[in-house]
Amino acid sequence: MPHTGPTIISDAPPRTRQLVLLVFAATLVVGGAAAVDYAWHGLTLSHYDARAHLVVARRVIDNLTPGWRQLGAVWLPLPHLIQILPTQWDWNFRTGYLSAGMSVVELAVGLAALAAYLYRYTKSAAAALVAPAIVLVNPDVLYLQSTPMTEPLLFGLSFCALAAVAAWIEHPDQRHLHWAGGVLVALMWTRYEGWCVGVALVVLATLEGWRRGTRRPWALAPYAVFAIVAFLFLGWGATGRWFVTSGFFVPDNPSFHRPFAAMTEVATSTMALGGVALVVVGVAGALVCLIAARRSIAAALPVALLAAAALPLAAFFQGHPHRVRYMVPLVVAAGALAAYAVAALPRRVQGWAAAALCALVMYQRPPLDAHAPMVMEAQWETPYRLGRRAVSAYLDANYDGTLILASMGSLAHYMQETAAHGLRISNYLHEGNGDLWSAAVARPRLHVEWILIEERAEGGDVLAARAKDDASFLDGFTRVAEGGGLALYRRTAPPVPAP
Repeated sequence: MPHTGPTIISDAPPRTRQLVLLVFAATLVVGGAAAVDYAWHGLTLSHYDARAHLVVARRVIDNLTPGWRQLGAVWLPLPHLIQILPTQWDWNFRTGYLSAGMSVVELAVGLAALAAYLYRYTKSAAAALVAPAIVLVNPDVLYLQSTPMTEPLLFGLSFCALAAVAAWIEHPDQRHLHWAGGVLVALMWTRYEGWCVGVALVVLATLEGWRRGTRRPWALAPYAVFAIVAFLFLGWGATGRWFVTSGFFVPDNPSFHRPFAAMTEVATSTMALGGVALVVVGVAGALVCLIAARRSIAAALPVALLAAAALPLAAFFQGHPHRVRYMVPLVVAAGALAAYAVAALPRRVQGWAAAALCALVMYQRPPLDAHAPMVMEAQWETPYRLGRRAVSAYLDANYDGTLILASMGSLAHYMQETAAHGLRISNYLHEGNGDLWSAAVARPRLHVEWILIEERAEGGDVLAARAKDDASFLDGFTRVAEGGGLALYRRTAPPVPAP
C-alpha cells in the first residue's frame, strides 16, 4: 500500500500491519479454496447474472458497435470496467475462472481493511479478527466471492469506504479527503446498495464534522453527488434515458405496495442467510455503536452498512421478484457489527467470546453448505439451461456466421453460453446496437438471418411481446429449435425490400 493510502493501513503500527496481512492472506487462502471447490462442482457460472456480467464487460470491445456506450444500462459501470480486458480472453469468458479469482481478491482487500479499522477503533484483536472470519465463512458470501458477480466488490468497497471515511474524520486533510472520496465514488459505481451505504456514510461524516468544527464538514458530499450524476449522464448518453426503472421485471412479489410485508420479507431472508446467532449479535453490535454515538457520531459509521437494506425494501415494495442475494449485504453488515458486541465485553473474555461466536455461526450456517439459500438460488435456472442445449445443438450444426437478433436484456446469459460453441457477441444484434436494433426489430427479415426469443422468463422478452402484438413480425422465419423457454427462428424466405 503506498504511503498516500489511508492512515488506517499505511501509517499503522507494526502490529496492525501484521493483523491486516494475516487477514488478507487467510482470506485469499480460504476464499480461493472455496472458489476452486465451486468450480469443481460446475457452479462458477451457475447464476445467470454471473454470465450476464461477463457479457456486459466483453461487449465493450466484442460488438457490432463497440465503445463506452455499451456500459450504459441498468447495472452500474465499475465491475464491468474492471472486467473489460479479462473477458476478452476467450478462456476466461467461457469459464469465468479469472474473473472469479478477482472477486476473491476484492473481498480479501475489503476484509483486511475492516480488520484494520476495527483494531484501530476498538483496540481489540479479537474483534478485529472475528468480523472477517464470520463474514467469510458464511456459505452465501463464500459462494458469491467464488463467482464473477458484483457483490464481492460491493462488500470489499463498503469496508474500504467505512475505513477511509473514518480516517478522513480523524484527519480532515486533502490526502484523506481525496482517498475517502475516491473510494466512495468506486463504491457508488458498483451496485445500488452502494448508493445507500455511501450516502449514509457521507451524512454521518458531515454531522460529525459539524460537531468537531471541521472547516468543510460537507467535503465528501460532492463525491457522492458526482458518482450519481455521472452515472445518470452515462445512462442518458448510452440509452437516451436518464435512469432505467422499468421493463426488466414483472411486479409479482406479494409485498407489492405493502411496506410491512416488504420489511418482513427482508428480515426473514436475512435470518435465513445468516442464522439467528449472527443476526442477534449483529443487532447487539449496532446498539453498542448507537450508544457510543451519543459521544461521537463517528461511532455510528459501521451502522451505515445496514443502509443496504433500503434497496431490497424498495424493490420488494415495487413488486420485484424475491432474490435472496439482495439480503447478503445485510449478513455482511451483521458480521462487521458483531465485532462491536465482542469488543464491549471484558477484555479477558473477548477471545473466548469471539471463538464461541465463530463456532456457533458456522454450526448454524456451515461453510460450503450445498443447500445454502444463495447456492440454491443460483441454480434455479439450471433445468432451463440444460433445456437450451437443443437450441445450441442446432446452432452447432447450422450456424453460418450471419446476424442473430436477440434481446441482451433477457438473453445475455445465453450469449455467454454460446461462446462454447464458437459464437461471439458481435454475432448478435441487440439493444446496445442502437439504431441497428430498432431497424431490425421493425423489419427483421431485412436485417438478420436468425431470431432468438425468450418466451418464458418474466412472461417473455421484448421480441416475444413484439411477435405477440404483430402477427407479421416473424413472416419469412421458421421455428427451427426450442428448449428451456428459448425459441430459435431462421429466415426461410428472401428479404423483401421496404416499399
